[in-house]
Amino acid sequence: MQNGKTMRIRIIGAGIAGLTTAFEFARAGCDVELIECREGPGLGCSYLAGGMLAPWCEAESTEKLVLYLGLEALKFWTESAPVATRQGTLVVAPARDRSELFRFARRSSGYEPIDAGRIAALEPDLAGRFEEALFFPSEAHLDPRAAMDALAARLAGFDNVTLRYGAAAKQARADWTIDCRGLAAQDALPDLRGVKGEMLVLRTREIALRRPVRLLHPRHPAYIVPRGGGRFMIGATMIENEEAGRITARAMLELLGAAYCLHPAFAEAEIVETGAGVRPAFPDNLPKIRRDGRTVYVNGLYRHGFLLAPALARRAVQAVLEDAYFPEVMDAHPRQRQSA
Repeated sequence: MQNGKTMRIRIIGAGIAGLTTAFEFARAGCDVELIECREGPGLGCSYLAGGMLAPWCEAESTEKLVLYLGLEALKFWTESAPVATRQGTLVVAPARDRSELFRFARRSSGYEPIDAGRIAALEPDLAGRFEEALFFPSEAHLDPRAAMDALAARLAGFDNVTLRYGAAAKQARADWTIDCRGLAAQDALPDLRGVKGEMLVLRTREIALRRPVRLLHPRHPAYIVPRGGGRFMIGATMIENEEAGRITARAMLELLGAAYCLHPAFAEAEIVETGAGVRPAFPDNLPKIRRDGRTVYVNGLYRHGFLLAPALARRAVQAVLEDAYFPEVMDAHPRQRQSA
């Protein structure tokens, strides 16, 4: 409500940024219209995400802001939209790459150094394969597609939410427009770039994992995320181009090699899916909320979509409804720009 009137919010884009932003505006009592040009929610780059909620692990290679914002995601995905499994993250390295494990430990926090016995207790199928590892007990993971479907279903249950799939973003009446189009917003955000990520899904009954496992390598690190039903998502590639579509032969070799290194049983696994998507990123690889008149852009989540979207969504709501300013993700406040 603002001045006794229900705020009308139009959100463009139903990827993870758009879905979480719509959810937060709806919870705040606004009338929300969510518009998506595709035929359903979460069919862009969010569809190919890993779904790891690993703020402490991610802090190893990114700014502390990702850790700070990512902690909010753990609460969101385990309480507000409880679809995550909180079993922690296991970080391992082959004996020849033991120095990578030490380097990772120096640059991260929130972990426990563990030995071969503890590795076997956590993941019995990895018994005898690694002498030491890092265990991040407070981290979690989710199935991105199931999470987005669940969030879309929650939105459909709100009386104050209208969902429009397969629709163009026409200029309907709204007090504010929240642009969550990802890379498609380059027409309004010229400093946005695309970073390609490639993944594959294997299926096997020969191995079971309870949690994501990160395999360290000086050139080709990878992560393996259990998806249930004997399926495992393997990913990690980051390529500076905007060509979505099929996975490259090189990426497939690297990802399959990582899976085999983790456990030889993956050599007999069935490849059930491959894919390549392009994630939106700003030059510093950090997310941004930008305001232009009555339009607010929520973008630049890079490879941290599920980890950052809840925090960005909450800040976008406060920026619109309370004129709040968050310097960690926003440019100068409009009043500051006017006085400059």
